[in-house]
Amino acid sequence: MNQYPLWKYLLILAALLAGLIYTLPNFYGESPAVQVSPLRASLKADAALLGRVENVLKTASLNPELSMLEGNSVKARFADTDSQLKAKDVLVAQLGEDYVVALNLLPRSPQWLTKLNALPMYLGLDLRGGVHFLLQVDMNAAQGKALEAATGDIRSALREQNIAYSGVSRDGKVLLVRFRDAAARSKGEAEIKQRFPDYVLDDKDAGGEFVLQAALKPEAEHRIQDSAVQQNLVTLRNRVNELGVAEPVIQQQGADRVVVQLPGVQDTARAKEILGRTATLEVRMVDETHQATPGAAAPFGTEMFKDREGKMLLVKKQVILTGERINDAQPGFDTRSNEPAVHINLDGVGARQFKDATRENVGKRMAIILFEKGKGEIVTAPVIREEIGGGRVQITGSMNTVEAQDTALLLRAGALAAPMEIIEERTVGPSLGAENITRGFNSTKIGFIMVALFMMAYYLMFGTISMLALAANLLLLVALLSMMQATLTLPGMAAIALTLGMAIDSNVLINERIREELRNGVTPQAAIHAGYDRAFGTILDSNVTTFIAGIALFMFGSGPVKGFAVVLCLGIVTSMFSAVLISRAMVNLIYGRKARLTKVAIG
Repeated sequence: MNQYPLWKYLLILAALLAGLIYTLPNFYGESPAVQVSPLRASLKADAALLGRVENVLKTASLNPELSMLEGNSVKARFADTDSQLKAKDVLVAQLGEDYVVALNLLPRSPQWLTKLNALPMYLGLDLRGGVHFLLQVDMNAAQGKALEAATGDIRSALREQNIAYSGVSRDGKVLLVRFRDAAARSKGEAEIKQRFPDYVLDDKDAGGEFVLQAALKPEAEHRIQDSAVQQNLVTLRNRVNELGVAEPVIQQQGADRVVVQLPGVQDTARAKEILGRTATLEVRMVDETHQATPGAAAPFGTEMFKDREGKMLLVKKQVILTGERINDAQPGFDTRSNEPAVHINLDGVGARQFKDATRENVGKRMAIILFEKGKGEIVTAPVIREEIGGGRVQITGSMNTVEAQDTALLLRAGALAAPMEIIEERTVGPSLGAENITRGFNSTKIGFIMVALFMMAYYLMFGTISMLALAANLLLLVALLSMMQATLTLPGMAAIALTLGMAIDSNVLINERIREELRNGVTPQAAIHAGYDRAFGTILDSNVTTFIAGIALFMFGSGPVKGFAVVLCLGIVTSMFSAVLISRAMVNLIYGRKARLTKVAIG
């Protein structure tokens, strides 16, 4: 009556063995390491680079515990942070500017576990330490950028339709389109209304001119702001990927703020520098009809910027190309002058725009402007000698190799739709993270021991079986989180403790049902069978309802709430498996073979 077929025992054994293997890496901890990555696309992380790194470290009398090739980087693990920092300095000095040497942490897991892809869970900022940034998006700049783009688009639309106009300018949040007569304004209004549905148009006569005012609709403003935040989120994720941070938290907070958490980052200064810089690229034509006079106001339709030599230059406000059209940017050298340069690849639209602009302006100067934190600097302003097609552009100027590398990184990671400013910065030290881990682990351990003592005292043998099943549940849950490479945070540890309570609740239901059957005079074997069968429906219902609540938390929550929901849902799955299958298997092994069972130790 109470016997499992052999395949069920083998299934349970296989699950427990896999759980043990994938849980083990979490007990080995992490060691300080250095990570060497090629900076240029033409360079590869291969066995030759691995050998070069090993030789450099050996010459400096630094012996890493482990050096390996992983992905597009070489990693070397050390016993302490002193050796790690010395290794970084040596590698930076010996490898030169072609490689990025960053501080990292690597698991201490044995090689046989790594080969099985058994890796430890990632730890969140509150457990591992790291840096927390809160950035604010400049919404006025996002809207201004959209209005500037619309200014050029309106000019192009009117020219295409041969509609005579006096000029298109911007006054705050309103675009002013000037016409010479009412008929032209009427035609222009019809064309703009058709092509630019996001704008509200209004006629106005001033100073003998027929003016058409265009203002963004409220819903269009909200859409531009939302789009700016979303684009900045993507850009920040790309920049964090450039830093090589594992499992970062990058999410929107409110209407115009973004939270960035970088667990395990030791080089916080570089992280702040890369995230805090708001580099965007704009290509504009130089205004050669006016002279740039320092201290004087720029003529209408132009702006004044400094180049890298400190000279002032007038450029037109109309933007020909922006950094949004950049597919890739790599540092390199100019083949003619051998100066540091940045090689840019444009997408299809950008390549066409750049080709048209260079064809129409041969013999004129084109300025490439890099904007950082709202301030523009002209990187270079070459004379266009011929039409440039193919989507490959090279920018050079008074920059060294480090500046070329940083510029390429920022452009490669994507353009920010609007400038962002770091308004809050917090650093969580690894010692505080270790303290959180210790407290979380101790709370789970103490809770487990107290529940174990109660269960074994109240249900005797069945209580002991319940606790073994609960231990198996914890093992399987940690294994699943490790296999999924989930990020464990303090809320996740709280979810583990909650899962243990829910799992033991299932065993309490089973044990009480068995007791009830025994009190009704049923034989022990029949009571065990009926207890598990009849309790299963109640256990399933309670777990399904909690699972639904966990899914809702995951769908509508964010950050720590999502982490809590993931652990909770996985814990429900493992508790169903352990409370029903594993505990039943142990009961069957202990009592199932006895045909004439007279009593059971259930209290």
